Amino acid sequence: MQYNIKIDAFEGPLDLLLHLIHRYEIDIYDIPVAVITEQYVNYIHTMKELQLDVASEYLVMAATLLAIKSKMLLPKHEEEWVEEELLEDPRQELMERLLAYQSYKQAALQLREKEQERAQLFTREPVDFTDYQKQEQGEYIPVDVTLYDMLAAFQKLLRRKKVQKPLITKIVRQEISIEKRMAEIMQQLENGTSKKRFDELFETDEREILVTSFLAILELMKKKLITIEQEHNFENIYVMKSQHASML
Repeated sequence: MQYNIKIDAFEGPLDLLLHLIHRYEIDIYDIPVAVITEQYVNYIHTMKELQLDVASEYLVMAATLLAIKSKMLLPKHEEEWVEEELLEDPRQELMERLLAYQSYKQAALQLREKEQERAQLFTREPVDFTDYQKQEQGEYIPVDVTLYDMLAAFQKLLRRKKVQKPLITKIVRQEISIEKRMAEIMQQLENGTSKKRFDELFETDEREILVTSFLAILELMKKKLITIEQEHNFENIYVMKSQHASML
């Protein structure tokens, strides 16, 4: 059972690097290359395990990080220590690219906010929205959980499943489509409490079903049938049926 899926939500390798820097509270002017390279490569491996279409630019960035890491690990000769101030930091070019990317991203966010503000202006008579406000008072407004956060949660789940897997097990191959798994997840949310922990939706140890379940969750998010909640970084992610799905 093989899925070849390309997700357009990734904005590029610099976006992933910036996400890691913010997530681990790293100083962008003094990037610990060993740490950031390890985390970046972990994400690439996870994408490959999910058989997502990894663009070549991500692999180029991975090679760049490894090259910078290698340069920083090379021993310096005595004469090089004398000229250390004249030597260029191998991280300099990457830092400048990240700072430029961050500036453009912040500018894009400000323009998006202005667009949203302008979208609130209408040239029509006032309308009474009291009834709509009453209906939406209890509606949950999800925090901004990105696709990178979902990948991190899936990484953690795979590691835990690997540790908990028994030494001797009987493998029974099961094939299940993404559509069927989507229906099962919606049924679980319908029959359970108001929300479920992300890892509670992965009851099996079979990698094929784990991958199918994760892709089903991404597809449900895309269709706005579920919402994701995470109060703070590194805390549990919760999945719940969206208001949109309840109206269907």
